[in-house]
Amino acid sequence: MFRAPVWRAVTALAVIAISLILALVSAPRLGLDLRGGTQLVFETRDSPTVKADSAATDRALDVLRQRADALGVVDPTLVRSGERRIIVELPGVLDPRQAAEVIGRTAQLAFHPVLGNEGDVRDENGGKLRLGPAAITGDGIADAVQQSDPQRGPGWWVSIDFRDAGAWQRMSGAAACEPVGDPKRRIAIVLDDEVISSPPLDPSIPCRTGIAGGSADITGSFTHDEARDLAVLIKGGALPVPLTIVEQRTVGPTLGAAAIDASAKAAVAGLVLTAAFIVAVYRMSGLLSTLALACYGLISYAALVAMGATFTLPGLAGFVLAIGMAIDANVLVFERAREEYDQGRGRRGLKAALDRGFRNAWSAIADSNVTTLIAAGLLFWLASGPVKGFGVTLAVGVLASLVSAMLITRVLAHAVIGRVGPRLSGLGSPGAVRTWLTRRNPQLMKARRLWLAIAGTLVAAAVAGLLARGLNFGVEFTGGRLVEFATAKPLSADAAGQAVSRAGFPSAVVQAGGDGVTVRAGQLGLDDVARIEQELERQAGEVTKRSEEFVGPSLGEELRRNALVALGVAVSMQLAYLAIRFRWTFGAAAVLALLVDVTVVAGMFAWLGKPVDGIFLAAMLTIVGYSVNDKVVVFDRVRELWSSRSPFVTAVNSAILQTMPRTVNTGLGALFILLALMAFGGDSLRDFALALVTGIVTGTLSSAFVAGPLAVWLARFDRKPPPGPPVKRRRVSGAVV
Repeated sequence: MFRAPVWRAVTALAVIAISLILALVSAPRLGLDLRGGTQLVFETRDSPTVKADSAATDRALDVLRQRADALGVVDPTLVRSGERRIIVELPGVLDPRQAAEVIGRTAQLAFHPVLGNEGDVRDENGGKLRLGPAAITGDGIADAVQQSDPQRGPGWWVSIDFRDAGAWQRMSGAAACEPVGDPKRRIAIVLDDEVISSPPLDPSIPCRTGIAGGSADITGSFTHDEARDLAVLIKGGALPVPLTIVEQRTVGPTLGAAAIDASAKAAVAGLVLTAAFIVAVYRMSGLLSTLALACYGLISYAALVAMGATFTLPGLAGFVLAIGMAIDANVLVFERAREEYDQGRGRRGLKAALDRGFRNAWSAIADSNVTTLIAAGLLFWLASGPVKGFGVTLAVGVLASLVSAMLITRVLAHAVIGRVGPRLSGLGSPGAVRTWLTRRNPQLMKARRLWLAIAGTLVAAAVAGLLARGLNFGVEFTGGRLVEFATAKPLSADAAGQAVSRAGFPSAVVQAGGDGVTVRAGQLGLDDVARIEQELERQAGEVTKRSEEFVGPSLGEELRRNALVALGVAVSMQLAYLAIRFRWTFGAAAVLALLVDVTVVAGMFAWLGKPVDGIFLAAMLTIVGYSVNDKVVVFDRVRELWSSRSPFVTAVNSAILQTMPRTVNTGLGALFILLALMAFGGDSLRDFALALVTGIVTGTLSSAFVAGPLAVWLARFDRKPPPGPPVKRRRVSGAVV
């Protein structure tokens, strides 16, 4: 009896100490949407000679890494995704045109002899050249560096060193044998089928002898940036296969700083509101759970930095949201302890009631957390970009909440509960909601046809919105480019639309409000974005690009397909888990109620014209986890109350009433967090919070008014007999002689 609490306390202290050390010694890794920069997603394509398989993609990744390092980007991130995609993150690089040109250019470099002026190749001055076969390719170059020398005059050039000095000497020696002024005395330097320089050899170079030393200079009136970029391309080598940009995101550093500030405010406000609410409801027990909640935040943060996880804007939203979800396990335990103390009329004592509360609540806590982990796993598996960070953060938050509630809260409660009175502990009274429900004992299931009719009406309204207005898919699902500008002067939507039309895009979707203008179009290149920015500057003064997002059509179709697959798999896995854990009728009722929740949220976004993107997908999968979580708690209590001695409809009604205090308290805790996100978050987080608020409200109501009636209706098809009454184990003591 004494040893278990001691070891539990030692384990809790060890977890907190390790988390504190990790949090202090490890620096968080911020994503580009928080610190500013450019993310490029390249997809390798087959060339006439090389197939774009994983090996070719790995070689291309090595070339890109050399180029990123040579550009001087601080802490670039380059990883292969799948067999043919490469994700490149360049912090601080805010010009996607330069990044794409230097990083992703094929860079097939070659030195060609010039055979005459009658060819179809244009030189750097626009003249015609006829070239011979390449004598030296990019593989034969050892190094390249930009240089300048005031004694040689203004301008920059690129100095290169050859691996095979003899090859360069033979090539230059052959060209030196041609008369001065003859085009054959020139050597053409070709980069990606374009002549970048074709200088004639100096008259002092002797025939056949050529240029010794294995080095040469590429001249061409380059600026410093042009010379540097050319040196990077040459030194990095040629890509083995062509690359195509399928996704690109650029975020300004000011927007990232604002996102961090908004998330911090939301976290503090949500934590304060949740703590105040939980202390008001559960008094001393609530205060102890608030301390455990602070430890939960520390454990979650330490786990994420120890894993090397990248903190993204959706990830921060997940971290803030998990604070509200972490209180759920505490609420389950406290409500169960209140029941145990009330049923025993105080004879068992507070500590005994608390122990039984932890023990009896474990089943519902475990089942509900598994359903949330399923949703988080699907986000990580099928989502892309920053939304993956939300999945990771949500999963870590769920596991940390288990440690917080079942270990830290338990240690703190054992140390305090029993030394304070029942009223101060917060466990000595059933609570206002439970008292009211016990006194009134409403028979909700008598009106189950009415509840299902109301749910059907809501679904019909949602489907009408989906059919009449459709979903406003963002560029993440449709493909295209989305650019957000900050303007010095406010612009009306009409004025902004006219400016975009003058830039050549009358069909672009333009939104304006406050000091921002958002432009979305399917066919919008990087040069087009620069033209739009110039047109906006003529009317609004200084214009700064806040963020930019590009998704290729093939990737957009893939993401859209993955979103549908994610939702389908999530629903199927929840059904399978509930059917195995409970009964197939319980699983079917929960999933049908879940579909009502999802349809209502989607229909609301259709009627409001809100964007549907990866953040919306994260919200929907979170709703799936939360909604099933809620229904698991109800059906877990149904399983406990139902036996051959009581009708099924009575067990369902009693289970809904008994779990309603937990449902209300947990829902309010999550709503405090989401309201803070809506108040302090940006537009994307505000839509994310709106979807979750709607999903939590509908999910809470559907647990009682949709899942319960459906379970009663489906029970007629379930031939499995009800469970028998629980068997009490008797302790047998004695000795064997």
